[in-house]
Amino acid sequence: MSFPIYLDYAATTPVDARVATEMLKYLTEDGVFGNPSSNHGFGFKADDAIQKARGIIADFLRCNAHDIIFTSGATESNNLIIKGIARATSDKKNHIITAVTEHKAVLDSCRALENEGFDITYLRPDEYGKISPDNLKSAIKPETILCSIMHVNNETGIIQDVAALGNILKDAGVYFHVDAAQSVGKLPIDLSEAPIDSLSFSSHKIYGPKGIGVLFIRNRAQTKLFPLITGGGQEYGIRPGTSPTHQIAGIGCAVEIAKDSIEKDYENAVKLRQIIVNAFEKCDNTIINSKLDESLPNIINVSFMGVDSTSLITSLQYDVAISSGSACTSGAIEPSHVIKGMGIEGERLDSAVRISFGRTTNKNDLKIAIEKIIGEVNRIRG
Repeated sequence: MSFPIYLDYAATTPVDARVATEMLKYLTEDGVFGNPSSNHGFGFKADDAIQKARGIIADFLRCNAHDIIFTSGATESNNLIIKGIARATSDKKNHIITAVTEHKAVLDSCRALENEGFDITYLRPDEYGKISPDNLKSAIKPETILCSIMHVNNETGIIQDVAALGNILKDAGVYFHVDAAQSVGKLPIDLSEAPIDSLSFSSHKIYGPKGIGVLFIRNRAQTKLFPLITGGGQEYGIRPGTSPTHQIAGIGCAVEIAKDSIEKDYENAVKLRQIIVNAFEKCDNTIINSKLDESLPNIINVSFMGVDSTSLITSLQYDVAISSGSACTSGAIEPSHVIKGMGIEGERLDSAVRISFGRTTNKNDLKIAIEKIIGEVNRIRG
């Protein structure tokens, strides 16, 4: 054990050593370094590696390989599908549904479309962050194009019932996009059964490299959307640009590892979460901001009443890495829009922090980290 102890896995994960080894095969002159779009042996070998990764991901998600698009990450995937579907349909419909607790990649995409004249409905969840199927149903209009709801919230870990929400949208003929950045590799997802039209996730949340992600588009060839960028026919013309073979091989390897370890990882996360819960139950004026039995076990959002989150995070920065809000919002520490969107205000909002752990977190380090956190909470309160 050495400080700082990392408890911010919801922000990013370390690259698995097996993934890094796989990626090296596609970087140097003695490896498969060719441009996968080139019509020669070097290019063919690189393209083979990309198609292999595409097949691994499709098998894991139980979908067609030709419906998998590689992007730079979930942020680009969310932008691509939301803006692409909306702009391609704007001559007929102009209404979009999302939630106030979504990731900024979704919220900012919707706000950009709002500036273009689209009508956006921002659903509010209950006090635990759950979206009501009835509220979704009542928000649908004849003009509704699409709805974007995340599977697992990146700040609270709350799991949305995407099957129930998806069936409502399917019956209404509304396109359903799911941001699954926090759930892929941690919860089973079967796209052959789920009523989901598109789904996005990032490699760096599942022990793969940063800068690569996936966008699943059901019936991709028949789906009309405007691409964000142009210039080349890569990724079926939806996401042009020279394909980063090493990163794609990396995400393929990360998914393959996740497939083998998903059950073990989940069971371990449940045990680690219980250590945290047991410790916080003994810490006065401490509130967990989500329903644990409806949340992903490796994310806990907690308010230490009377302790400003900025003060706590700053005092712990050389000992324990935790966060407040999403790492994608800005470099500044600010109150979480997710917790605020759940109707939580005042001292409880200002003191909310996120603790998230992962595959490489061990029990002893976690116990030491929790002792450090509670020690700082008591010191600041004093």
